[in-house]
Amino acid sequence: MTFAIIPAIDLRGGRVVRLKQGDYAQQTTYADDPRALAQRYADAGAHWLHLVDLDGARSGNLDNLAVIAAIAGDGLQVQAGGGVREDADLRRLFDAGVARVVVGSVAIRDPDRVAGWLREFGAERLTLALDTRRIDGRWTLPSAGWTETEARTLDELAPWFAARGARHLLCTDIDRDGMLAGFNLDLYRHLAGNVPQLAVQASGGVRSLDDIRAAREAGARGVILGRALLEGRFTVAEALAC
Repeated sequence: MTFAIIPAIDLRGGRVVRLKQGDYAQQTTYADDPRALAQRYADAGAHWLHLVDLDGARSGNLDNLAVIAAIAGDGLQVQAGGGVREDADLRRLFDAGVARVVVGSVAIRDPDRVAGWLREFGAERLTLALDTRRIDGRWTLPSAGWTETEARTLDELAPWFAARGARHLLCTDIDRDGMLAGFNLDLYRHLAGNVPQLAVQASGGVRSLDDIRAAREAGARGVILGRALLEGRFTVAEALAC
């Protein structure tokens, strides 16, 4: 099976930013033109792009939809999320050219609704974002832009969705996000053992090409690359070749 290299662009106010461990008060702005950055990633050989509407993740609105639509129209396959709550949100993103919609908070808070979307739209059109933080030995599931913690755990919901036909799971160890500390390989080995039917995208902490190789060996089916690319630690072409 193909291992996916997926550059990420986080959007806030129409600009390319990164947050430290999901903290909106700890933002670094990298570029004012996300469309130009997306094109550079495409020119380097990327086939997929991961777009996060950080404004939407907090507001529940698709605040950066125009930017997402512009990027999706340029030819890259886009998976995008942030602020997806209702059926209409999915349809607006699909209409904007998004190939896969990322659903996070709603998957945690209303899994039955998302199971319905899997049936209606198909497993290839959705990526579940079950971002996690380990607390007292449990993989907890913060939501609403990682600002609220829900009662359900990763080990409860991931198998539940797998049993209902889910195919794609994006899982970030929040404590490593934006920290350049390497992937939490134990997390991805755990998921590969517990829900092997899910194609897991590793996210959070990548700093080197060796981290990408290690994630693949740990059972991940793809990697999300954010800050490391923005800061030039390696290139998309180098990631694709490793």
